Amino acid sequence: MRDPEIHYPLPAPPLRPLPLTTILAGISGFPSPAEDYVGRTLDLNERLVKRPSATFFMSVKGDSMDGFGIQDGDTLVVDRSIDPRPGHILVALVDGEVIVKRYEKRQGQPLLCSGNPRYAPIPLTDLDCQVWGVVRSVIHEHPV
Repeated sequence: MRDPEIHYPLPAPPLRPLPLTTILAGISGFPSPAEDYVGRTLDLNERLVKRPSATFFMSVKGDSMDGFGIQDGDTLVVDRSIDPRPGHILVALVDGEVIVKRYEKRQGQPLLCSGNPRYAPIPLTDLDCQVWGVVRSVIHEHPV
């Protein structure tokens, strides 16, 4: 059964591009550089999803990645086609649990590390680990 917080594979949503503007405050006496961008649009699928067939969204719960800018309730854009390298944030299944951690190597030892010092690094030497994908983007919504 699929986890309800993970959205597989990314459907082609009926989104329309939104206007994209650049606003620079504090400039007077000169034409605004933002005028060069009038009429441009921003399509979040185009901007955040590089490989639609290999991409899924996932909601995050917990505080273990706060130090890496991933907060409780954020939405991750995860790409399954990227080969994991040290420094990447991964979504992985480790001993039956879905986790989000940064992949690191210390003295040749592969580790999954949290962005919160309350959580110890997870050495991958004796664990069953299946990488689901690499986090490409984090969507953080502000309360309104």
